[in-house]
Amino acid sequence: MNTYESTKIIIQSGNYEKESMLKKLDIFLTFNRITLEQYEELVKMIG
Repeated sequence: MNTYESTKIIIQSGNYEKESMLKKLDIFLTFNRITLEQYEELVKMIG
């Protein structure tokens, strides 16, 4: 399971703090752990 898949499962579960997750997504994008398209999808899921 990769970073994107793992993060998507966590977001779907609702078991996270919004600001903390957004910071993690920024870091994942910066270090090329997820693509821009994946980043945008996950941010939309957070709302």
